[in-house]
Amino acid sequence: MNILLSMSPTNVKKKKVSSSYIPDDIAFCILSKLPVKSVKHFSCVRKSWSLLFENPIFMNMFRTNLIFKSHPLYDDACLVLNQHLDSDNWNVYLLSGDKFENKVKFDLPPIPEFGVNPISVLGSSAINGVLCLHDYDDTRTTSPVFAVLCNPATREMKVIPPSLAEFQSEFTTEIFLHGFGYDHVRDDYKVIQLVEYCTESNDGVKPDPFWEIYSLKTNSWTKINFDMPEIEWCFNSDVYFNGVCHWWGKTNNQRFLVSFNLCNDVCVLTPPPSEDLFDGFDVDLTGFYVDLMMLNGFVAIITHCKKTKSVFGWGNILRESNVLREFNYFKESWIRLFYVEPLSCIEHPIGAGKNGNIFFIKKDDDELACLDLATGVIEKIDVKVVQLYDYDTQMAICEVVTLENQNCDSEAV
Repeated sequence: MNILLSMSPTNVKKKKVSSSYIPDDIAFCILSKLPVKSVKHFSCVRKSWSLLFENPIFMNMFRTNLIFKSHPLYDDACLVLNQHLDSDNWNVYLLSGDKFENKVKFDLPPIPEFGVNPISVLGSSAINGVLCLHDYDDTRTTSPVFAVLCNPATREMKVIPPSLAEFQSEFTTEIFLHGFGYDHVRDDYKVIQLVEYCTESNDGVKPDPFWEIYSLKTNSWTKINFDMPEIEWCFNSDVYFNGVCHWWGKTNNQRFLVSFNLCNDVCVLTPPPSEDLFDGFDVDLTGFYVDLMMLNGFVAIITHCKKTKSVFGWGNILRESNVLREFNYFKESWIRLFYVEPLSCIEHPIGAGKNGNIFFIKKDDDELACLDLATGVIEKIDVKVVQLYDYDTQMAICEVVTLENQNCDSEAV
């Protein structure tokens, strides 16, 4: 009788379960879809959440969302393909469609100031349809760099005035463009570059190097009074996103990702994910590539070894300068995103598209191809890429523009 009473529902002490408890698997699913800053803010809620970026289960979910989620950067976006036909001729194409299968050639007005060297697109994207095109010709008596801002759809063009640099016979003036972007605080387009001077003898007198920023609003250059690592030259070495220009920098044989905020002139240095990342890298670009790209709204490193034909991808999950400063999360801000097994048919990557697609040049026929990271499938885009050099085809993201009543030629794919 007592046993039955002790087992009676009225006498059993029930264990209270909080209705606010969320199992980790559900919490991980939700948190993995949030921006990094939000995830870091939630780290104080529960002990298991404080070590999320060390949890392999969470990191796999977070990595998948980073690569494959839809990002507004690619809403109605096109890719700008800059292609050199020979030393004097170049074409700009606009690729659109789900697989960027539609190609439109823009007939830009002639730019006689450009030299015989290939013309390049500065940065990883067009801003409000505006591209920054430039060339480098050290035979010029004035600035070796000539740059313009242009809108391929409207054929509008703005020649950027000469630098504040000095040009004298006693020394050689070198100018290095580092970034093109948009200052949303001042509603202004800006270009940043480094000016250096060289002499043949070590005891030669030369001016000090300096940085300067061009403002479209004032149509002038302004010196900025602080030092930053200069660009470590390699193909696809500078990108822009959300007011910040990024490039590979080098100082005292140490490489950094340099992030320069055009709105407040703040510079943040981020070490690469590993010290040996650049092992095998050569400036001649004959064997190893270390490219910066924008992949679904974050800065990514894509490495490609021509010898092994393998491709690695790293992503900087703390891409905004204020996040880096707030959490002091520098080298650890990189995560490994993907590894592509050796593929003998591809050359180096030239750009990234929507849904985790990486664009390559096919080795056998020099056509543009798209590698879908979700499926591993390579699709041809039927765009023939004529290359003078191993690095002279570029891609940049561009907003869709209206092509009606514009001076452009549509080419069937």
